Amino acid sequence: MAARTDSPRPRRGRLSLRAKLTGSMVVLLTVVCLIVGVVSEFALDLFLTRQIDQQLSAAANRSLVFASNAQFSGPPPQDQGQHPLGQNVGTVSGTFSGRQLVHDDSISEHGGRLHLTAGQQAVMLSVPADGKPHTLSFDDLGEYRLMALPVAGTADVVVTGLPMKPVDDTLLTVGLILFGVAAAGVLGAAFLGAFAVRRTLRPLDRVAATAGRVTELPLDRGQVALSIRVPEGDTDPRTEVGQVGSALNLMLGHVAQALEARHDSEIRVRQFVADASHELRTPLAAIRGYAELAARGSALVPPDVAHSMGRIQSEAVRMTTLVEDLLLLARLDAGRPLDEREVDLTRLVADAVGDARVAGREHRWLLELPPDPVLVHGDVQRLHQVLANLLANARTHTPPGTTVVTALARSADGSAVLTVTDDGPGIAPDLLPDVFERFARGDSSRSRQAGSTGLGMAIASAVVVAHHGTIEVHSRPGRTEFAVRLPVAVPAQRVHSIGTTRPQLETGS
Repeated sequence: MAARTDSPRPRRGRLSLRAKLTGSMVVLLTVVCLIVGVVSEFALDLFLTRQIDQQLSAAANRSLVFASNAQFSGPPPQDQGQHPLGQNVGTVSGTFSGRQLVHDDSISEHGGRLHLTAGQQAVMLSVPADGKPHTLSFDDLGEYRLMALPVAGTADVVVTGLPMKPVDDTLLTVGLILFGVAAAGVLGAAFLGAFAVRRTLRPLDRVAATAGRVTELPLDRGQVALSIRVPEGDTDPRTEVGQVGSALNLMLGHVAQALEARHDSEIRVRQFVADASHELRTPLAAIRGYAELAARGSALVPPDVAHSMGRIQSEAVRMTTLVEDLLLLARLDAGRPLDEREVDLTRLVADAVGDARVAGREHRWLLELPPDPVLVHGDVQRLHQVLANLLANARTHTPPGTTVVTALARSADGSAVLTVTDDGPGIAPDLLPDVFERFARGDSSRSRQAGSTGLGMAIASAVVVAHHGTIEVHSRPGRTEFAVRLPVAVPAQRVHSIGTTRPQLETGS
């Protein structure tokens, strides 16, 4: 923007839609894999436990047959490659009479004989003789599935157990495999999902790009040819993105119509203001003439009549100034060409500050100029009006004794920078954004000792924009700075005909 004030930066969203969709898909897939893994492990645990129970039932019946057959006083003969009684390795089996172990047929995990300790015997004695499998833990052997069966015709009990280690090892192996497969699947799905989401949202990117190009257009003034539209391929109403694109095109059509109507209305208003201002100049000149004529004979009329004629003359002058300002704004809005020529901005600033010193002797005026003249292309009358308005604004809206510093310099990019800075009370923050609006007026903190039309800063902004420059304002209590930036005409050169200019010149009472 050509005329601007400080404004807060817009906040940025933390995650894009693409990232949210990809993240949601990954989280959902992770939850599904977790549920599948937990259910699979639970089902496998039940299946393997059921198998162990079946093997345990068979092993318990073999131990019961051995204990019931009185013809064997010891272990049965072993076939090659078979364990006693046909039991598998790791099987614990014992026959108890009361709380006394009378026969031990346990087999270690390596296939040798296993002698039960007192602690292991106590665990086996705790198994109820109900013919049902129970899971108990041996401190040194791990968890076992145990079953106790009574020996018919005696008080003996045969307790048989199979280790749960094969089940635990199988569950752990399957769990690791499921975790690895799920992790690889989730990682692959994240990459493929990101690619798929990016590809799916390409039409939305094109819609956003269209909206971005619209935001770059100067829609606030002048005639705007709003011909930008979303491509037809991205306006399919059968898709969500197509519905957005179609709605955006419809909105852009309405906006284009509104802009055209606004432009037509502005043209009519500008023409009316220009015509009215032009027509008002003649009767105002007549009023001022007659008022001045009557003022010459003020000694011949009563004092109240003389005072009234003086008021008529002063108000006619004020109204003439307002009409001239409105006519100038109308011409600038209409794009009337400026009387451009090479302007020595250094001399122009010095003259304007000299005029301000005469008009405001109660202020302290400081002038800072570069050693070389600064030349710009522009309308000398209009640029002088910009300086006069800025200095009059500082004089009018600050108390007596305020220091006003007018500085001219060349920036790093080669443009001319003119600043008018005062140490007055400053501009209220709520009024700062409207400084360059037409008929904008300061509040009581910037006292007005003389009336104003409220068009001075608006005229300054319009003239600067017409010269392809920018004007900004920064204000806080104790410092208000207006900065005007204009493109220079030629690189800085020493012009000896102007003479030596002091880097800082102080003028004041």
